[in-house]
Amino acid sequence: KTILKCYVQVTGMTCASCVANIERNLRREDGIHSILVALMAGKAEVRYNPAVIHPAAIAELIRELGFGATVMENYGEGDGILELVVRGMTCASCVHKIESTLMKTNGILYCSVALATNKAHIKYDPEIIGPRDVIQTIQDLGFTTSLVKKDRSASHLDHKQEIRQWKRSFIVSLVFCIPVMGLMIYMMVMDSQMSDAHAHHNMSDEEMEALHSSMVLEYQLLPGLSVMNLLSFLLCVPVQMFGGWHFYIQAYKALKHRTANMDVLIVLATSIAFVYSFVILLVAMAEKAKVNPVTFFDTPPMLFVFISLGRWLEHVAKGKTSEALARLISLQATEATIVTLGPGNILLSEEQVDVELVQRGDIVKVIPGGKFPVDGRVIEGHSMVDESLITGEAMPVTKKPGNTVIAGSINQNGSLLISATHVGADTTLSQIVKLVEEAQTSKAPIQQFADKLSGYFVPSIVAVSVVTLFAWIIIGFVDFEIVEKYFLGYNKSISAAEVIIRFAFQASITVLCIACPCSLGLA
Repeated sequence: KTILKCYVQVTGMTCASCVANIERNLRREDGIHSILVALMAGKAEVRYNPAVIHPAAIAELIRELGFGATVMENYGEGDGILELVVRGMTCASCVHKIESTLMKTNGILYCSVALATNKAHIKYDPEIIGPRDVIQTIQDLGFTTSLVKKDRSASHLDHKQEIRQWKRSFIVSLVFCIPVMGLMIYMMVMDSQMSDAHAHHNMSDEEMEALHSSMVLEYQLLPGLSVMNLLSFLLCVPVQMFGGWHFYIQAYKALKHRTANMDVLIVLATSIAFVYSFVILLVAMAEKAKVNPVTFFDTPPMLFVFISLGRWLEHVAKGKTSEALARLISLQATEATIVTLGPGNILLSEEQVDVELVQRGDIVKVIPGGKFPVDGRVIEGHSMVDESLITGEAMPVTKKPGNTVIAGSINQNGSLLISATHVGADTTLSQIVKLVEEAQTSKAPIQQFADKLSGYFVPSIVAVSVVTLFAWIIIGFVDFEIVEKYFLGYNKSISAAEVIIRFAFQASITVLCIACPCSLGLA
């Protein structure tokens, strides 16, 4: 009779008793040959006789037990994948020999061997054949093989470098931001005091000017260059250079790929604010202006402070999750003791193998104090097991034949023989690691939305500021008095056209600086 295999996605399972419940009830049904349920992956692998029962009916049986169940179509995850290093190949005929021999072997679905890298990539059906059989087959042909060593250290989960870099960026920005903020607040306070004085005492404008220039910060070191603007400029340069360094790199990369992300916004706003302020200072100095120009040197440091703080916190949070994940990965056993049993469960032989080579159905011996290398069922022996890594339960759990054990948990006092049910990437521990990794690599929906928005946001803000520029130029040439009303203290000696252009620029740059990244970036 033919036995087929199907996978069912099962939802609503909360613990091991749910798994046992499903397995126990389905085993009683006609036409079901075997069933294996993985709790973390939320899937059941069922082998059934198609003459008696079909997958939809199996899913219906699971639903009757009170769980959600859907049949997974064309689900190929049942195929095991094996990466091997093969030594001793000399030419293309060796490659052909290995490939053709393996493809003839029952249970091998796909095989490709690369001579240049000495690697073999093999897909197999874990029901029929396992990694040890494959390795044995290749060794029988006269080649030496070993597993491609997986990096168990989880170094790709390390966020230390990014944390350091953003922390540095934040601190640099902060050191220079505080004085800038101080200057700004001081100016505001002084300004409001002066306008009060003006309101009460009806001073003449000349006296007002005198009061204004008596303020320390407004004192002009050179014509057109006040103490305030010089200090702001000096404080702004290092932030722009060191605080914004990473933003510039990222923004450059984004623009190279013709996309506009958050970094592009930030860089655009800060650079324009900085360059504009710098240019306007130079112009004021060249003209020996009496009134100090309005600069935006306070924008970049403050923006960089908030945003680098945000990035730093984000990476710290990621680092915490990753640390937990790295600890989980380190709980996995690296080796397993596989035993061969004779009739009446007599031990015939035992060998130490790499945990990746354990196959489903292998009998694994776990000694007291040892870790369980794979998920399995106890066949023989009684013991207490510490499963706190998965369940958080500090008390050891009693295990006797028929109980399930979880990879990574620690056997305490008795020796156990277990039959492997979930190996490799299917063990509970691997599934948890996979879930956490996926959670880290995927963005929150709102974050994706913000990124998508900022893609449209950058060009539209730029467009708005360009519109502002032209609108003011047109207004200025049509009705100069409006510009005159808003553009206070301009130098009477320069031509009207220049005043208009300068005012238009100031308006459009203001739009850019204020609208660009602030709220969206911080959020």
